[in-house]
Order: sequence, then C-alpha cells, then structure tokens
Amino acid sequence: MSDTVMLEKREAVAIITLNRPDRANTLNRELKEALQAAALDASNDTAIRAVIVTGAGRHFCGGADLREITAATPQFATAAPSAGIALDWVPKPVIAAINGAAMGGGLEIALSCDFRFIATTAKVGLTEIRFGALPAGGGTARAPRLIGLANSKRLIMIGEPVDAAEALRMGLVDEVCEPDHLLAQALEMAKKLSERAPFAMRTAKMLLNASLEVGLDTALAFEKAMIAKMATPEEMQAARDEAAARSTTYANIFSKEGS
Repeated sequence: MSDTVMLEKREAVAIITLNRPDRANTLNRELKEALQAAALDASNDTAIRAVIVTGAGRHFCGGADLREITAATPQFATAAPSAGIALDWVPKPVIAAINGAAMGGGLEIALSCDFRFIATTAKVGLTEIRFGALPAGGGTARAPRLIGLANSKRLIMIGEPVDAAEALRMGLVDEVCEPDHLLAQALEMAKKLSERAPFAMRTAKMLLNASLEVGLDTALAFEKAMIAKMATPEEMQAARDEAAARSTTYANIFSKEGS
C-alpha cells in the first residue's frame, strides 16, 4: 500500500485516510489503487467490524487529479477519472467522515459508503458539469437512490457545491458535527456498529442494497432465503452470548427464552 492512503486499526474499527493533503487528497491512479487495497485489507481482517474513511489535512477529497487527467489519453480523461473508488462492495459498514471539501469523485466515495458524517465547515458537490464532464464514479446512479431525483438534478446539472446544513436537509449526510468532534462521533457510531453480529450486519447490508434493484416480491423472497442461511446455530448462540455480556436487558431476555 502506498503512502497516499493510511490504514489505522483501532480495536474493531479500521480508519482509512486519504493522504495527499498537498493536493486536496485528489484522486490519482495511485491513490485509487491504495484505497481499494486498504478496503480489501479491512474486509479480510476478521477483527475489523466497521470502517471509517476520511481525509488528511483540510479536505476530504477534491475529486479527480486534473494533472493526471490532462496528461492522460482522451478516453481515460472522459471515461475514467473516478473509476475504482466505490466502497459499497465492502461487506462491513463503512462511514465517511467528511472533514472538508468533498467534490466530484470525493463525494462519490462518500455516496458509496453506508453512513456520512460531515463537519460544519465542509462543502460537498458533484461539480463535473462545470468543466464539461459528468460524474464517472457512480454519482448519477447513487445520488437519486439516496436523495431523490430533484435533489440529484440540482447537484449534478447545476454543479454547485452545498454546505453541511443543506447536505443534511437533502438527506445527503446523516449527521453534522463540529470539526474537532467529527472523527470522535464517527468512531462512536463505528463502535456501535461493531457490536452487532458480523453475519447479521453483512446480510443486512447486502439485502438493503439489493432491495433497490428488484421488485417487492423478489426482495421478500431474497430476504427470507438469506436470513435463513446467514449463520450457523453456533454463530447465532455466540451472538446472543456477546449481546448478553454487554447488556443485562438482553441477558434477562435470553434467560427467559431458555426457561
């Protein structure tokens, strides 16, 4: 993994930090490859149960590195400046901690996460249309699913950034945080997520994402089939034991069930 991305593991939480602060953490090929490598590392580590993605310095991610695009072939410049940035394939919950500007591909990274926390001082936008391009990292597909068609048209067809308060109003982010508290609040959420059974979290994420792609009858059938086989009896019992160890309420519920 290159130094364009840092990976830190704090107990059950992996923190992935985009690390090109001198270039506003813009996306070049090296950073995109390192991002996917870090995400794969966190995915394969059974001790990790939740992931946070954030940026070093003042920005989350300024989008595609225009120096690399300018030097690239026309095909690369128009079709792939944001390729290889999505994180929705990660089988664990992923939180974007948007510490500063998240533009273009930077916002598309956040859109592919499960939750988005944003600093009060940050702005976000899908601004590509202002220089004759369009989001190439899933923006036109993911934004309408998250914030609806009208808000997505405003983001993509006008191309102007919005502040944290407007992002919250649109449903683009889940929480607005003071800059000094952003990572702590994201870690608090990640800790809560990490206390849930991994097999249930993995299955829930898959079912919820798939539900947008199929009809209701298919979604209901898929739900029944996947939940029925998501864990062995031993894994289910281990999850109950873990929950009971954390909470006397759960301990009492499970003891009554067994009586």
